[in-house]
Amino acid sequence: MCGRFALNENPKKFAEHFNLSGEVNLSPSWNIAPSTLISTITANEEERRHFYQMKWGLIPSWIKDSKIGNKPINARSETVAKNPMFKSAFRSHRCIIPASGFYEWKTVNGVKQPYYISLKSGEPMAFAGLWETWHDVQTCCVITTSANSLMEQIHERMPVILGQEAWGAWLSPNEHHADNLLSMIRPCDGELMQAWPVSRELNRVGLRNDARLIEPL
Repeated sequence: MCGRFALNENPKKFAEHFNLSGEVNLSPSWNIAPSTLISTITANEEERRHFYQMKWGLIPSWIKDSKIGNKPINARSETVAKNPMFKSAFRSHRCIIPASGFYEWKTVNGVKQPYYISLKSGEPMAFAGLWETWHDVQTCCVITTSANSLMEQIHERMPVILGQEAWGAWLSPNEHHADNLLSMIRPCDGELMQAWPVSRELNRVGLRNDARLIEPL
């Protein structure tokens, strides 16, 4: 799964990296949690990419009462094309959720130890995401897949990290073929990633949010 991540990038370099149009209002955060506003990237009909903030926790447009039922932060890649909660967004409302890195917990001797996972290149990750509009509120979630060679030592699931060659097709509102989309959502090459244990202070959501959270123990 993916339940916590960090995004700390230079706004100008970030905009260039993702080829964004318009304003980029990027604030650094090392402890991004569900139900908060997070940074996303979408594309319009002309396939120009834009930066938006959306609430993390998907609410489909057909839900009558947002207080009823779950607001999933993750969608499983194995069922995303058929699950009623996600299939409409998968077909027409896809986004990228950028991250400098993400966290996952490994249970060691009964204790949950958080790890920080990032790309060796130092470039931001591009999580495959879905978004929906519910009563003028835009919400989103991260698609997850099975663990790669690095992540399987920590957890059985991981976010789908899109390669740069897939960004255009993934974001395109003109791409609706499930087979084409499903071919993009697979585990990232573990050789491209790195991971290390970090402080359990990460668990103090709302109380700790600084660069020390990603420092190796």
